Order: sequence, then structure tokens, then C-alpha cells
Amino acid sequence: MANNYFQFKQFLIHQRYAAMKVTTDACLFGAWAASKIEHGEWGSIHKTVLDIGTGTGLLTLMLAQKNPSALIDAVEIEVEAAKEAADNLGKSVWQDRTKVINEDILSYKSNEQYDFIITNPPFFDNDLKSDSNQRNLAMHSEALSLDELLGSIKRLLKADGQFAILLPTHRFIEFEKKALAEEFHLKEKVLVKQTPKHTGFRSMLLFGFEKVVTLEKQLIIKENEAYTVDFIALLKDYYLYL
Repeated sequence: MANNYFQFKQFLIHQRYAAMKVTTDACLFGAWAASKIEHGEWGSIHKTVLDIGTGTGLLTLMLAQKNPSALIDAVEIEVEAAKEAADNLGKSVWQDRTKVINEDILSYKSNEQYDFIITNPPFFDNDLKSDSNQRNLAMHSEALSLDELLGSIKRLLKADGQFAILLPTHRFIEFEKKALAEEFHLKEKVLVKQTPKHTGFRSMLLFGFEKVVTLEKQLIIKENEAYTVDFIALLKDYYLYL
């Protein structure tokens, strides 16, 4: 049974009501995306960020930690999850520049477009479902399809903006085709593997409107039963025992 909280070096995630708990791949994705914002070049002093389907608020807090000028809006459709995320953000030192919005992204309106959008969406729409409606909402494309997600991102992203998404590897080809139809181009793809002997199970993807040569990498979590150098480099500022 998962713990009701997860302690990081600079913040605490309560996850009693969240359908999806803190996972290693989500933490990797948050750290990787945070570095993309950190090194991105935008005209505004404050980088504006949107977290679609924030869940516990994990990604928002990871991005806020690494990017002291970022202003982050976190949208979450599920009521209890949104309350818990707001509590997590409210107890952090970044509460003045992070905000949870309990709303469906399809109806969400913003006064301005965003420099960067991040999302760890519901993606198991062809897999077996659980008995929990809350978990199904978090894990399956019932409330939000990939087409609807891409439409929302296109509507809310600046012309020079970028978005990052975490997907199961088997859905990458399908998603890239849909993204290209919306005029998005793949800038970077990182294939995540549990060990060198395993096949990739997650893809961390970075898209923008500009057509570029795609940078392809792989990231291995463990080798010889120890965390790899690449894994540690990404998560050492977050994990307590790295």
C-alpha cells in the first residue's frame, strides 16, 4: 500500500486522496522538464507555466523549485485531488507563484498564453480498467482524449512555447502523428528504461511549433542494482537520499 505522503528535500507531497501516487517515472519527468524550462529562452522575465492534470501537484512543485521566476498554474478536474494539490502547494515556499485551478482543461480559459505546458495525462485507454472511478479518471482517456489534450495545448501555448508530455512508449507513434497534425514538431525524445536489459517503458517528449532535428536519448534508471549517474543527476536536488 502506497504511503499517504512523500517527502522530498524541499517539499512534501500528501497523496491520501490522489488516484495516482508519486511514481519514479513522474519524478524523472518532472526533473527533466524543469531543466528544459530552466534553460529555455523566452522574452518575458517570468516564465509562465501550465500543468495540465496536476494530481498531487508534484510536477508543479518540482518545476517551481528549479525555476525561481516561474509562475505556474495547475489545472485539475477531480475535486478532492485539486484540494490536496492546493494544500501541497500552499504549504510550500513557492505558494506565492503557484496556483491550483479545479476545472476541466477543455473549458479552462486563461487571459494569457503560456511559455511552457507540462502534462502527465491519462493514457491507458486500451488497457484494463480498475474498479475505482477516480483511478480510471486519472489513468484512462475517458475525460480527456489525446486529441482534446493537443487541442487545449495548442490553444493555450505561445507561438514560441514548448510543451512536455510523459507517455507509455507504445503510444509514442500515435501521439507524434496527432501532434504533427496540430503543427507541433518533436524537439526531444528520451526513452526511459528500468535497466539496460529492459525495453523502454516511458517516453519523455518535448514539442514546439518550430521544425527542428529531433534529439533522441535514453535514460536508464538502474544498472547493477544501483541508480545510474544520469538518474542521480536529474533527481539529486529532489530525492532525500541521493
